[in-house]
Amino acid sequence: MTSNKEPVTSDQQQGTSDQQQGTSDQHPDSQLSKRIKRHVIGRRRTYFVATAPGFENLCYSELTNLGLSKENVSVIEGGVEFKGKLQDCWQANLHLRTAGRVLLRIDSFKATGFRQLEKKVAGIPWELYLPPMVLPKVHATTRHCRLHHTEAIYQRFIAGISTRNWGDDVAKEGKKETSTELTLFVRGVDDRFTVSIDSSGNHLHKRGLKTHYGEAPIRETVAAAALLLIGYTGKEPLVDPMCGTGTFSIEAAMMSKDIAPGWFREFAFSHWPSFSQKRWEYLKRQIENRIINSPRPMIFASDQDISACSRLEKCIRQNQLSDIMSVSRKNFFEFHPEEVADTKGILVINPPYGKRLGNLKKSQTLFDEICDRLIHAYKGWKVVLVAPDRKLTGKMPFSLESFPFFHGGLNPALLYGTIS
Repeated sequence: MTSNKEPVTSDQQQGTSDQQQGTSDQHPDSQLSKRIKRHVIGRRRTYFVATAPGFENLCYSELTNLGLSKENVSVIEGGVEFKGKLQDCWQANLHLRTAGRVLLRIDSFKATGFRQLEKKVAGIPWELYLPPMVLPKVHATTRHCRLHHTEAIYQRFIAGISTRNWGDDVAKEGKKETSTELTLFVRGVDDRFTVSIDSSGNHLHKRGLKTHYGEAPIRETVAAAALLLIGYTGKEPLVDPMCGTGTFSIEAAMMSKDIAPGWFREFAFSHWPSFSQKRWEYLKRQIENRIINSPRPMIFASDQDISACSRLEKCIRQNQLSDIMSVSRKNFFEFHPEEVADTKGILVINPPYGKRLGNLKKSQTLFDEICDRLIHAYKGWKVVLVAPDRKLTGKMPFSLESFPFFHGGLNPALLYGTIS
């Protein structure tokens, strides 16, 4: 005789046992601390790293380079999944350059009715993941689910978490606050709901050191992907003659100096009950010792916009990047690479396109002029060129590889290779 009951996960078993004994605020702190160490800190868990479409394999390589074994890392729809301990989650946030965010998988269960959903949610030991008297934001998406009303799903999650963590009386009185740092991601597919908690907070492209912004700037994760694709080592000269806000140059400077992309920012996991400030400071001291001081600039950023150059110069001074990077005010078509570099290196160009030039036709004309300049002034250089439209990849006067991505509602492509 078959059973229709869902298999009970270890977390749910722990949750049921804990509910029988009382809610988490009735446990002595030492007991809760032991459970957090056993179930969150010491136990190998499943994490999901969300990436932009097409960045999955780059992120996979980054994760395995962090020391995770290949059998514990796999590319799946929307990103990369890995199995590891809590410290691996911290390291992923700190070191991944192409990732969007890192989620800890908390539970997965089937639910076809809202009462069943709320009961499942209340069975999760939320005290292991959330601070006392704090509710997370809940981001829900569904596909082919009988429960498809996301607002109703949100309400059941809030009700289930409140009942679980603080009891019915507190849940009804509403004596709790919603955290801006903690977010749950709930994904329902074919009536099965996967519950994850975001360990990153702000999207990981926000490195935390740039406060100046331009119109439609390219994301740091895209710039990092481009530099990885071209094989940038940080030892060769890099020229960024249409630097704008300096995204490519700053990303290259951090790579060259071996500064982790998350060095300047904070993460949502610092608000988890499992967070140890002492351990986190120890990890950061370890990578601080690896930061390289450059004897001379190897990254040369330039733009015709004097205000953009001033803001970028201020940023690199404030973040101690002036040893590796210099900024000058020049028009791209007047820039001569031999004036700053005595060997061929890497050229990165993110030209204005789309709305910044008024229309696509103008950006295509500029793109043709740039290509002509590359042939005459940069032959033999490696190049990363952002094409405003993927159709332009077939009109190049020399052969480059194409890596499509999405940006601001447009469909540009990263073109990369050697100018011949």
